[in-house]
Amino acid sequence: MKRQCPRCLNTDERYFYKGSRGWYCRRCIQYSRVDLDMLLTPKELYPIHDDVSEYTLQFALTKAQESVSQACLNAIINKDLLLYCVCGAGKTEMVVMTIAYFLKKKKKVCFAIPRRQVVLELCQRLQQIFKQASVIAVCAGYTKQIDGDLIVCTTHQLYRYYQAFDLLILDEPDAFPFCGNVTLQGIAKTACRGRTIYLTATPDDHLLNLVKQKEIDQIDLYQRPHGKPLPVPKVCCMPTFLLFLSMLIWLKKYHHQKRMVFVPTIFLANLFYRLFSIFTKCYVCTSKSTQVEEHVQQFKQAKGGIMFCTTILERGVTIVDVQVCVFLANHHVFTTASLVQIAGRAGRHFLYPSGNVLFLTNQKSESVNQCVNMLKVANQRSEHGL
Repeated sequence: MKRQCPRCLNTDERYFYKGSRGWYCRRCIQYSRVDLDMLLTPKELYPIHDDVSEYTLQFALTKAQESVSQACLNAIINKDLLLYCVCGAGKTEMVVMTIAYFLKKKKKVCFAIPRRQVVLELCQRLQQIFKQASVIAVCAGYTKQIDGDLIVCTTHQLYRYYQAFDLLILDEPDAFPFCGNVTLQGIAKTACRGRTIYLTATPDDHLLNLVKQKEIDQIDLYQRPHGKPLPVPKVCCMPTFLLFLSMLIWLKKYHHQKRMVFVPTIFLANLFYRLFSIFTKCYVCTSKSTQVEEHVQQFKQAKGGIMFCTTILERGVTIVDVQVCVFLANHHVFTTASLVQIAGRAGRHFLYPSGNVLFLTNQKSESVNQCVNMLKVANQRSEHGL
């Protein structure tokens, strides 16, 4: 009989070990030990309170968003769903109707996100939408309270919720560290006893194959609420020393506005921060930064300034009227998906629907070309109402 971990669904014999209490799985042992003959019981959570399904959106949905929102609810009742929408299309708002439907049925809902820095912001947004509900954030540093009417957590925290959710919304499942992590993916499957919605602007091959195999449905939206085209990056390819000069010219051109400069390494982010902070207001955010949320909030509230960052801010961050530059966009750390997400930081707001995106490269890059082509195709489909 083939062994399988009841929590992460691992079947690879290399990760099984026989201890004094029997066989257990070492692939997910960092989340606590699970014996293979252990009968895991569903996590018992508090019942949903009455009247928590009422919601108020901060803005009215467009006709396209309303159509997708209704289609999402109709589809998820019968099958799991991929909601494939461009950056800034309002994916969160378009699943609110579905969340409300499940809450009204007294069914547990979880919004799971790969990256911690997005959890707290999304929790606040959902609390403003579902004012009567108890919306709980569960992530590193916020694990004292793990139950509420609506749970927002990192995908790492799903190990706490075996068979607990009737609806699991996986936001950006193609993002690090969830993408390619079979342990987290297995834990996500066993945390959900009902339906799953995948939200992303850059679905990976795994999700697209599930759609092709008709295991999940797909709903698309290629238009932002303001109806303006997505900013398509301008690509400049030249020797590295000229790239730095081009970045200086670009920074000066938009000196009255907020500017985000994405770089491939922590070293470059810190180097540029130290250099430019001598002359102007700067911020830096990397995986080594200890106050990412604080720096992002300060940048949002500033009238201008420069944010030097790595891919840590490629998703889940909305800055009003920001211009975007990627230095050494051909670096291997910048995949097609990450470049699409980075370009998607610009032109998101109704009052500032256009933005400048500049990709600086020192050699040709397939990821850069694919990103540009994807955005052009999305604009064409939006223009034709597809």
